[in-house]
Amino acid sequence: MVDLTEVLLTDGKVIKREADITLRKLSYRFGDFKIRSASPLSLTIENKGEKKLMISGQASLEVLIPCARCLEPVASRIDIQFENELDAEDKDYIDGYSLNTDQLVHDEALLVWPERVLCKEDCKGLCPVCGKNRNLGSCDCDTTVRDPRMAKILDIFNNAGK
Repeated sequence: MVDLTEVLLTDGKVIKREADITLRKLSYRFGDFKIRSASPLSLTIENKGEKKLMISGQASLEVLIPCARCLEPVASRIDIQFENELDAEDKDYIDGYSLNTDQLVHDEALLVWPERVLCKEDCKGLCPVCGKNRNLGSCDCDTTVRDPRMAKILDIFNNAGK
């Protein structure tokens, strides 16, 4: 939380602050993701008048995100940079004379969330039959991809020997 008393009381006032990020995880509808480390949030807050604040800042997070192929956690760096105009009565981030920096970081991280994370470029992923991580070894599952349009012909060949 950052105290906004000084900036809210004077139009045109600009303050610069650093705030520690106390979030331990990012929770979204697609999962919870542990934050391994975070740089302090550097903020510049300006009172633009008429109950408007210009808030800009930056921070870096290291978040554990599952690999898109094998689901192993991957330490991923998320760099946040933003510049937002907020109403001083915005209930999402401002409570009285305090700015909820953790909520701000949480929401901004979602906007720069990586599209796809891989543990390594040649990740072999999971076996589609048994679910084993193929980076750790092979399994004996039949993973032959069959063309569904050929199913009837395969049935004829399989039943011909009976």
